[in-house]
Amino acid sequence: METTRTRNHDEIRRDFELTLERYLQELELMSDAQLSYKPSEMDWSVGQMYQHLIQSAMKLHLANVRLCISADEKTVKKTDQGKTEAGEAVFAQGSFPPIRIQVPASPEYTPLQPNGKESIIQEFSEVRDEMRRMEVLLEGTTLESTLPHPRFGGLNAEEWFVLVEMHYRHHLLQLERLKMAWEEREQR
Repeated sequence: METTRTRNHDEIRRDFELTLERYLQELELMSDAQLSYKPSEMDWSVGQMYQHLIQSAMKLHLANVRLCISADEKTVKKTDQGKTEAGEAVFAQGSFPPIRIQVPASPEYTPLQPNGKESIIQEFSEVRDEMRRMEVLLEGTTLESTLPHPRFGGLNAEEWFVLVEMHYRHHLLQLERLKMAWEEREQR
């Protein structure tokens, strides 16, 4: 099943930037204690969640947009792997399912606490700038080359680009859950 393109690149980037603005507004309202608060040993703090969003966008999603585009330009396929059933479902729906996804804690995956609000603001700005660069680079690419996502299978440059916006939007659920946990803690 092919991805149905219901939003153009500009709309995807604008939706991403609206979600990013929400994260920045929430960050402005948080104390450093709230930013680093973990409701349990298994949970991440808001700061760790922000680090996860930044790192996954820059080191995986947007890096793979660039790799797929460069492979398209060289007319060399990185892979021709199709999407998994989960990948087909997520892209058909245009969003992740509204469920909590937990990955066991590990040094490779668990983000560190951020170095303060200023570093988060700077890194979010870098993600926004890279999204804008990738939006421009996507124009005219063939979208033939794919790279494998661990759960969704082979994604092309456009799908990796869309994944950034979907991923940021999905984590709004986690943000709300962490804010509620903080409020409950403060009421005790």
